[in-house]
Amino acid sequence: MHVIDCHCDTITALFYQQQETKRPVSIRNNSLHLDLEKMGKSNYLLQNFAIFLDLKRVKHPMEECLSIIDFYYEQLNSNSDQIKPIFCFQDIIDNMADGKFSAMLTLEEGGILEGKLSNLRNLYRLGVRMMTLTWNYHNELGGAGLFYEKDGSPNPYKRNPSGGMTPFGLEVLLEMERLGMIIDVSHLSDQGFFDVLHNTKKPFVASHSNSNSICPICRNLTDDMLKALGERGGITGLNFCEDFISSEHGHSAFILQESLIAHAKHIVDKAGIDALALGSDFDGIEGNAWLKDASYFDRLYTALKAEGFHESELDKIFYKNVLRVYEEIL
Repeated sequence: MHVIDCHCDTITALFYQQQETKRPVSIRNNSLHLDLEKMGKSNYLLQNFAIFLDLKRVKHPMEECLSIIDFYYEQLNSNSDQIKPIFCFQDIIDNMADGKFSAMLTLEEGGILEGKLSNLRNLYRLGVRMMTLTWNYHNELGGAGLFYEKDGSPNPYKRNPSGGMTPFGLEVLLEMERLGMIIDVSHLSDQGFFDVLHNTKKPFVASHSNSNSICPICRNLTDDMLKALGERGGITGLNFCEDFISSEHGHSAFILQESLIAHAKHIVDKAGIDALALGSDFDGIEGNAWLKDASYFDRLYTALKAEGFHESELDKIFYKNVLRVYEEIL
């Protein structure tokens, strides 16, 4: 078993933990969901590390983003015996040959760009290779998937029917494809998803999204989206957030296991085996009673195998589908 995980918030979480505690932290070993020690237990190949910013709490997103990027590289430099950053597909192959983990830098909030294409290009130069276009708020690029009632309260069980990509957002899509940066539609509105589909040519991804048919929440993809994603050659990463896995009251380990398997089967049924990947959302979620941290991926592998997935299919889900997309785009 090898693992490539399309989304975690560990670097951002560590950055703020160090700011709050005024004590050194390390990606090598920590109390969060993911560190190098836990990655080793699951035989990781690559982890996407997201810079996530809540725009309602950050006054200067680009400035904050740069601080986290500096922290990211300081962490990698301190642990270069185990992990190295990647900037192109060949870097992944080289790191595999050297027996080292690969780290890919991503953004989770297009508002970090502050409405400037120059910021996108500069972030690419700094190593960013994927961007989630929105988070839970509308931004300069387009509308978010989270529905807000008239009183302003969020309702995750309704889908946002409007709010597609803006003219600037469409410019960003073209520039991302030109640069070789992966477009991520997790968190994007329904209209935004299809705007991406109709205004791009390369595969795109939903780095951490499940199936809306299994768990009807706005963060999960509808069957039409899954079909379109599969036809384009894209991937969606299974999200381990309990609320995105099951809408049942009380998330026991058994319910989470059965429900996540149901997500996997449904996604493969609608989008094809080449469209399913992993997107844990570790350290961006409160936790998962079944898949407690990055050392527990063998549980998912064993459970899917027991449900009839062949080893060749599991290899695709756990890392080969991601490698295919990354080879085409990076």
